[in-house]
Amino acid sequence: MFIACIAAIIIVDQLVKFYVQATMLPGMSFPVIKNIFSITYIQNAGAAFGILEHQRFFFIVATLFILFGSVYFYPYLKKQPSSIRLGCALLLGGAVGNLIDRIRLGIVVDFFDFHIWPIFNIADIAIVSGVIIIMYYILTKGLPE
Repeated sequence: MFIACIAAIIIVDQLVKFYVQATMLPGMSFPVIKNIFSITYIQNAGAAFGILEHQRFFFIVATLFILFGSVYFYPYLKKQPSSIRLGCALLLGGAVGNLIDRIRLGIVVDFFDFHIWPIFNIADIAIVSGVIIIMYYILTKGLPE
């Protein structure tokens, strides 16, 4: 289930990004809900909100460090509650989705545009959701053993 969740996030994220790139030019936008939500194709050279722009090497190394750490701690993670495993799977799947973009393109493809928030992608949703699940568990039940 853990590996399947990671794989599903990566596959869906990459397929949607491929579709956006194949059908739109950077900067192109079309409204889904007028003045509220659009699909807008941007190329993000940074992290969330464009921070640390053009630090591709840093992001690749940091993500690889997280991935290697996850492999090392996998036996420990298998013994954790399902919500912790789900949070980690979402976090890892999203991280790998954006890592693929950084290695392949040198940027991250973003496209969900709510007009009041920076543009983001499926991998970003997975990362944020995973962190929220992990934080909620820790705040309500304490650190897992």
